[in-house]
This record gives sequence, C-alpha cells and structure tokens, in this order.
Amino acid sequence: METIDEDLYQRTRALLEPGDIELNGIIVHTDLSGEDEPALHQLTLDTGNRIAEHHPDIAPEDTYVYSGNDDPDFGVNQHQGLTLDGEEFVWECQQLLREGHYAVVIYYEAVVDQDGVVAAVETLDHVDSVVGVRGDGD
Repeated sequence: METIDEDLYQRTRALLEPGDIELNGIIVHTDLSGEDEPALHQLTLDTGNRIAEHHPDIAPEDTYVYSGNDDPDFGVNQHQGLTLDGEEFVWECQQLLREGHYAVVIYYEAVVDQDGVVAAVETLDHVDSVVGVRGDGD
C-alpha cells in the first residue's frame, strides 16, 4: 500500500527541479521512531546501496557516505553518497521525523532505474512504503 504525504511529496518534487543534472527521488516511509537511529542509519546505507546497484555507471563498492556530522554546512540528518574516485554525486538524503516515524527523502541522478530502486527499497527492513518521485513530472 502506497502512503502519500502530499506536503512531503511536493517538497520532494521541489528538490528535483531542473538544475545541473536531472534528478529523480523516493520517499521512504518507515516504522522507525526517534529512538531507532542506528536502524535508520543502516536503512539509509542500504537504500544508498540499492540506488548504486541500479545506476548504470556506479557500483555500491565504489561509493561512500558523507554525513552531516562531517561538515558544518550539512544538517545532522543529511547524508550524501559519493564515489570514491573523484567524489561524484550518487545520492543525497534527508531523514525527517514526521508524526513520530522517520521518512527518508532521497534523490539521485535520473539515469538510475527508478522502478528498480523503488522495488528494491520496498524489500528493506523497517520500510512501510516507498513513493517514487520523478523530476520530469511523470
């Protein structure tokens, strides 16, 4: 069952607006509360790996996570997946506590297989639903 938080969906769409690269994204609704940060961290890593698995030019083992704790310009619950060789953007996310449970908003280059990412992330632990958001409006 797909859960849609219209406000969160519209905010995610705004993040995908045209820029230097075309973006798509997902909203991952979880069963995790504010006390489940270790599981939230693992879910974020696993989601990033699924995105890299569905990217035509990048493999999960060629990426690392750059976190808000590493940079004063980032929020604490903001993370990026970057490539090891050259630090190219793979994905970026924000972890938001909404109505007592975390939602992870994550976006990535539109070359990634959108349907494959949604299906792969839906199988992860602690995921209630995944909403795909396309930057092209489809």
